[in-house]
Amino acid sequence: MKFLDQAKIYIKAGNGGSGSASFRREKYIEFGGPDGGDGGNGGSIILEAERNLNTLIDFRYRQHFKAESGKPGSKKNKTGGSGEDLILKVPVGTQIYEEDNNTLIYDLTQNNEKFIVATGGKGGLGNTRFKSSTNRTPRKKTDGKKGEEFWIWLQLKVIADVGIIGLPNAGKSSFLSKCTRARPKIANYPFTTLNPNLGVLNMNHKEIVLADIPGLIEGSHKGVGLGDKFLRHIERCKTLIHLIDISEKDILGNYLKIRNELSKYDKKILKKKEIIIFNKLDLVDMNSISKKLKNFKSKIKKGYEITSLVSNENFERIKKMIYKKCI
Repeated sequence: MKFLDQAKIYIKAGNGGSGSASFRREKYIEFGGPDGGDGGNGGSIILEAERNLNTLIDFRYRQHFKAESGKPGSKKNKTGGSGEDLILKVPVGTQIYEEDNNTLIYDLTQNNEKFIVATGGKGGLGNTRFKSSTNRTPRKKTDGKKGEEFWIWLQLKVIADVGIIGLPNAGKSSFLSKCTRARPKIANYPFTTLNPNLGVLNMNHKEIVLADIPGLIEGSHKGVGLGDKFLRHIERCKTLIHLIDISEKDILGNYLKIRNELSKYDKKILKKKEIIIFNKLDLVDMNSISKKLKNFKSKIKKGYEITSLVSNENFERIKKMIYKKCI
C-alpha cells in the first residue's frame, strides 16, 4: 500500500431541508389551520480514527466530500428526514488543519475517536410554527440553513512507542525487521526507506510499536531530503533509538549531526528517552571499534550498545532495553 501523510480535501455538510407551508384540508372542515412540517437537518461530516489504517492515500484520488441534505417538511406536520452523516475513516494520529495548513482544528489520537468537522445545516420551519392568536393562517415558512463547507488539510503523524532514527543506510529497516515481523524494503544504498514503516515488538505480553523513520540528513529541519516531513513522525514517539553505522569514519560527528537537526526542528525532542546503538560491528576490526568508541565516550556522557544485525550480537539485550524504556 502506498503511503501518504498529507492531503487537502474539500468538505461540504448537507443543507437543512425547507419547511413546508400547507393547510389542513379535510372533508367537513372548511377552514383547516396550518399543518406544514419542519425540514430535516443536513448530515454532518465526521472524521473517525481507525487503528487498521496507516496512510491517507485514499484522499489523493478523491478530494471532494459532501454529506446528504435534509428532506423538506410536508403536510400533516411531518418533519422531513435528516440527511445521513458522512463518516470518513482516517488513521489514528491524523491531525485536522484549516486551509492555511497551520491552524490546528483537532488531533485524532485514539482508536474509534470521532470529530464532527463540518456541521449540517438546521432544517427550516414549517408554517405551523408561525401560527398565533393574531395570525391563524400563516403562510410563512423558512428555508433550511446551509451546511458548513470549506477546505481542510489532513496530516498524519505516526503514533509509535519507539522511533528509529539515524543517517541514511544506518541499518534502520534491518533493525526493525529483526525486532518485529515487519518486512520493509532493505537495500545497501541511502534512502531505501522513503516512508515510515511500523512493526510490533512483543515482549512479556506487551506490544511495543516501533517506527523506522526515513534517513535524516543535514538540513532536514528545513525540508532538505523531505526531512521536515520525516521529523514530524518523531514527535509522538516516547523513546528514540539512534542507530549509528560504526563503520563510518566520524561516528561522533554523525551522532551530533542528527541531534542538531532534532534541536533545530523542535528542542523538546531532545528530552525524549534515547538508546544509542552502534550497528555493523561485523564490518570493522575490534581495534578500530575501541578507538572510535573511546573518542565517542569522552565527548558524549551516555550509555550505548553495539551490535551486528548479521551475527545478532547483543540483540536480545537490546530488545530487553527497549522494553524497559517503554514500560
